[in-house]
Amino acid sequence: MKALSAATMLAALLVACAVGQRAGAAEEPPPLPIVGTEQPEAPPLPPMGGAEPELPPLPPSGGTQTPPPQQPATFSDFLDSQLEALPFPLHGFWEARVGPRYVEDSRQSSHYTLGETRLQLKSNPYVGPFRLGLKADFLYDAVTGDALMEVREANVGFSPFSFMDVKAGRQVLTWGTGDLLFINDLFPKDYISFFIGRDVEYLKAPSDALKVSLFGLPGDLNLDVVYVPVFNPDVFPTGKRLTYYNYLLRMRAGSSMRLRTIDRNEWFRDDELHARLYRNVGSYELAAYGYRGYWKAPMGVNLVKGKFTFPRLNVYGASVRGPALGGIGNVEVGYYDSPDDPTGSNPNIANSQVRFLVGYSRDLPQLTRDFTVGVQYYLEHMLDYGALKRTWPAGLPRPDQDRHVLTLRMTKLLLNQDLNLGLFTYWSPSDHDAYLRPHASYKITDRWVVDGGANVFLGQHTYTQFGQFKSNSNVYVGVRYSF
Repeated sequence: MKALSAATMLAALLVACAVGQRAGAAEEPPPLPIVGTEQPEAPPLPPMGGAEPELPPLPPSGGTQTPPPQQPATFSDFLDSQLEALPFPLHGFWEARVGPRYVEDSRQSSHYTLGETRLQLKSNPYVGPFRLGLKADFLYDAVTGDALMEVREANVGFSPFSFMDVKAGRQVLTWGTGDLLFINDLFPKDYISFFIGRDVEYLKAPSDALKVSLFGLPGDLNLDVVYVPVFNPDVFPTGKRLTYYNYLLRMRAGSSMRLRTIDRNEWFRDDELHARLYRNVGSYELAAYGYRGYWKAPMGVNLVKGKFTFPRLNVYGASVRGPALGGIGNVEVGYYDSPDDPTGSNPNIANSQVRFLVGYSRDLPQLTRDFTVGVQYYLEHMLDYGALKRTWPAGLPRPDQDRHVLTLRMTKLLLNQDLNLGLFTYWSPSDHDAYLRPHASYKITDRWVVDGGANVFLGQHTYTQFGQFKSNSNVYVGVRYSF
């Protein structure tokens, strides 16, 4: 009886411990049995060899048990996991932008110059020795009502020799030393995107081209040659979205009076050739340039057809860029040869010109942290100006022989460089006009960026470079998510 009583007491203690663990510390433990008193019989133990509750199987010897997959914590994590699962790299962004005019323009049907949403996808995979460049924008433009896909890059690059790179297909190309001023960079520019508040990357339009680069030539020279089989002009205002000055009509024109051109679109006949020869001398980069093609904007007029034309153009230039006075300086010059008007006496074709640019930029920590200033002086000097004056039509505004432009760029970074405040200005004392580009952007996270700014056109006359766009002055805001 004593043995039974001891076993009963031990069983009661075990049950009390198990119940106490489940019920928590808040429950009162059961009372201890009184020694020497008779206790109820404990339930019988299962017989030896009887059925036991099934336990989960152990992993095989040496193996590891795979933990259950974790669910992505955020949409960004989910998107990253899906992109990483692809057999090729894929990146891009989604953005939305809107921008109204802040002045009335009766020549345009819409008060907005910008209203769009855009998805950009890009990939640069390798296929054996070849590197593919793919970039496409899927765009809905609410101002024009267009939904379209724009292919910005579709090219293949490879290196047949250690001293040679080749890239063929659609690509964005640039060279030269100017800051938003271009002399020897004769690759196409999209000035509509620039004037309405799209990201500045869209100023550079793509080219369908073959580019060959040679390195380590005699004299430590490097050579870039670009062949474009069909002419790629600039994208310029035609009245569809932005009002402009029409020299044929002798007035500012809008959506009802579009600028009409005679396009050069015959492959291997209306072609272009660009070349750059460059090398470094110490800390300085020296370059020489050549171009054979056509004026990138319609600088000619066919009076019979009442359309603007793209006359032939040859350009020869040079540049130097390097440290100067505690900052970075650059000088660039170009001779614009207009072979369709060699004497300069044809008022319907642009005269030959000499273009010159000098620039300087530096950080100014003496004033404040993360503050940069850049200035430039730009000159267009028209040759054979006397011949032009003798034949210029009466009553039509005549351009000056010299066009001067001064630019100023100021950039200030704040809040751990997440906030970027900037201002870029063009001012022409000869044309009496100006173009102001204030801009601010804030990086909310590594993926989300919001920005805003304005395109402000000023001028005394309606026919000058910037004065003609006064009624297109606008403000804009945008938001971008990158992945």
